[in-house]
Amino acid sequence: MSRYLDLCEELKASPKSWLVTGVAGFIGSNLLQRLLDLDQVVVGMDNFSTGNPHNLESVRLKVTPEAWDRFTFHPWDIRDLDQCHKACAGVDIVLHQAALGSVPRSIKDPIATHQSNVDGFLNMLVAARDAKVHRFVFASSSSVYGDDPGLPKVESRTGNPLSPYALSKVIDEGYAAVFGRTYGFKPIGLRYFNVFGPRQNPEGPYAAVMPRWIAALTRGETCLIHGDGETSRDFCFVANAVQANLLAGTAPEGPLGEVFNVSYGGTTSLTRLYWMIAERLGAIRTDLSPRDPEYTPPREGDIRHSQADLTKIKTLLGYEPTHSVAEGLDELVPWFAALPSRV
Repeated sequence: MSRYLDLCEELKASPKSWLVTGVAGFIGSNLLQRLLDLDQVVVGMDNFSTGNPHNLESVRLKVTPEAWDRFTFHPWDIRDLDQCHKACAGVDIVLHQAALGSVPRSIKDPIATHQSNVDGFLNMLVAARDAKVHRFVFASSSSVYGDDPGLPKVESRTGNPLSPYALSKVIDEGYAAVFGRTYGFKPIGLRYFNVFGPRQNPEGPYAAVMPRWIAALTRGETCLIHGDGETSRDFCFVANAVQANLLAGTAPEGPLGEVFNVSYGGTTSLTRLYWMIAERLGAIRTDLSPRDPEYTPPREGDIRHSQADLTKIKTLLGYEPTHSVAEGLDELVPWFAALPSRV
């Protein structure tokens, strides 16, 4: 944790210019808030295909007016190379978060996933290379491990991708490696493991499991668990993902061109997760009586278990996660419960 704390002090003393793509999204808006709190200058772009203007308004209300004045927003699309070039102009560090997430969405519409996650990613690589940005950090995914059964997941060992979404992230990592070998431009990839936290969308067919369950529980509805409930994930609170991005964005030459797992390093079954959420919500909303969840067939493309090995990111970047799943839920559940409406 000392490396991250030292970095935060260094950034406040010497502000940099950052570009955050997908800035109106869940992770992007949390990155924006942290960077503005650290007195950084931030350019953001988002076409609102999955991002939400409410997330930007939430950040505005959380930071000082002076901090908000250091933020410039563009409603641009990473599928437009010219707009990517404009966004990267004069920027020191790029944190590329924009993508179409969700395994089920990619199975339903692989073309849209490819256009955003591969074509858009390549546009950003080219634009950042041409602008000679100092660091380029991009969001990859634990889905690249595919059908590899080994646990915990180690960066050097992956299997066959199980969905178009997973394949898009495999391709992104391949392009990043090729740019390193061909142009000497070496991005850093972050393989996120099931990130959760405030501003995650609870609505729609592709909503993440935690906000979807919290929203359903507050309405007194029965929650669905895909599979037998013993499927497990290495859930990562968003503050841990923010830390990883800032460490990667300011990394020395050594880790350039590498990919890193980003998570907490543990496992939680879906049934256990459900009751952790229900217990916390019940303590806040005493009028609620959570029902037993309903179990449904497993989703196509889902893996059975996932857990991150964090040796590499701890060793090379000095990463130390600050929030366990329980600690993250202690922040997330009250945040969602306090929302006047869930958008």
